[in-house]
Amino acid sequence: MPAYVIGDITVTDAELYPSYTAVTPATIEKYGGRFVIRGGAHETIEGDWNPGRVVMLEFDDMAAARRWYDSPEYSEARAIRQRAATGSVIFVEGL
Repeated sequence: MPAYVIGDITVTDAELYPSYTAVTPATIEKYGGRFVIRGGAHETIEGDWNPGRVVMLEFDDMAAARRWYDSPEYSEARAIRQRAATGSVIFVEGL
């Protein structure tokens, strides 16, 4: 069953954040993931959620998503993101 990693990210350090976006795609690909959404315009049509930068990744399953998130390669990138942005990240099983 596919699994998705969904992030709602607010960039707080626009000079540092590109360091994160430069290294992250290779880590995602290495663990079998792909971008479904990578930023872009969005519109809230119900409720009061006003996300920042929306990102969604797809992996083959929850185990693959977890391997990527916990990997040494992404751990280094994640540390950069956590210095350059705030936000929330969730894992969701798909159909």
